[in-house]
Amino acid sequence: MKDSNFLKEHNAKSMWHPMTHPADSLANPPAIITGASGVRIRDIDGHEVIDAVGGLWNVNLGFSCQPVKDAIAAQLDVLPYYSTFRGTSNDQVIQLAEELRDFFAPDGLTRSFFTSGGSDSVETALRLARQYHKIRGEAGRTKFLSLKKGYHGTHMGGASVNGNANFRTQYEPLLPGCHHIPAPYTYRNPFNESDPARLAQLCLQALEDEIAFQGGGTIAAFIMEPILGAGGVIPPHESFMPGVRAICDKHGILLIADEVITAFGRTGSWSGSRHWGVKPDFMCTAKAITNGYFPFGAVMIGEQVAEIFEQDQTGRAAIGHGYTYSGHPVGAAAALACLEETKRLDVPKNAALRGAELHQGLLALQEKHAVIGDVRGGHGLMCAIELVSDRDNKTPIDKKTAGKIQEVAYQDGAMVRVSGPNIILSPPLVLTGEDVTGILSALDAGLAAAS
Repeated sequence: MKDSNFLKEHNAKSMWHPMTHPADSLANPPAIITGASGVRIRDIDGHEVIDAVGGLWNVNLGFSCQPVKDAIAAQLDVLPYYSTFRGTSNDQVIQLAEELRDFFAPDGLTRSFFTSGGSDSVETALRLARQYHKIRGEAGRTKFLSLKKGYHGTHMGGASVNGNANFRTQYEPLLPGCHHIPAPYTYRNPFNESDPARLAQLCLQALEDEIAFQGGGTIAAFIMEPILGAGGVIPPHESFMPGVRAICDKHGILLIADEVITAFGRTGSWSGSRHWGVKPDFMCTAKAITNGYFPFGAVMIGEQVAEIFEQDQTGRAAIGHGYTYSGHPVGAAAALACLEETKRLDVPKNAALRGAELHQGLLALQEKHAVIGDVRGGHGLMCAIELVSDRDNKTPIDKKTAGKIQEVAYQDGAMVRVSGPNIILSPPLVLTGEDVTGILSALDAGLAAAS
């Protein structure tokens, strides 16, 4: 292990960081995290803070989940790897598929396809959606619809359905046939509509209009996050996702729920789709499925879709897709342990309680700090504040000021995440009330420094 001086000297010099301009990393070297316990992380200088980012939306059970660590270690001793491509499987992944079948049965999802992470899961769902229609003899259904402000990973397909220009413009041209409708984003929307219920109806009408324009028979699937995450924690009105489901059914369009963030309790429900009472055709998962301890993901597949594949006699249902690490036995073992611990702790209940406390605390900070233009949350431990330099005109805050808020909050005891003009909070679901108070106190200090 190199000493701290070496690590600081070489920080960001030989490595490009995701979602960051290389020059920014060189000019402002990132924090070097060297340890973690519970819901706290520790940097190379011994400074310890509450991790209000939860790793990256994924460390739901905190950094000290011994059952998951034990499962990983035990599996490494028995079978550290084997492929699940045609002809072989492993005991852990078979058990996991059965556990997930039971877990997601209320969502109407009964089959699994395993991946290495969230972007892989989205790519898989998009491919399987197109294949589903080809099996049924509707090869013209190739297009995808999604929401502006939505985030669906970084693969070519996921980037194409992403609704944020930051993840698109430098990599275009992307996958053709991907079209976007306005998100039910109450604070900023093209309709200037502030009523969430009315806005939901306007967005649903925009979806109907786009389907009519494109032609319903050309569209394979609509993909959405039940609550938009990376786009700024945008919760839709309760009528929106059920409305999307009804429109998709009307036009024979599949519904893909991107639950890489929202599955396994973050919204205060076991899944985001279940939170809104919707059964999707596919569900993309990853992140919390192993608590971030192992790269792993799963696409859950609805019974009706599964039947079309499994009853095919043409050969078109042969799946020409997969990853070297699909169904990795160590990842499956980690997921089994994680799922058991997630259920034992009933994390959605705590997420709902702590999330309500955090949301109310952020609303109080909004009264105190004019730099907060909007507060979003109220659905588990998914919260965000949108920062503005002029509240009346909703002028987004500059990057330097947002960075200063983040830096001061970190020094005062909490790691928070700046994404554009938003500060996004996605802490572990085992957070305590005392931890919530600590996050709010650190944010208060950061916001005060921006005044």
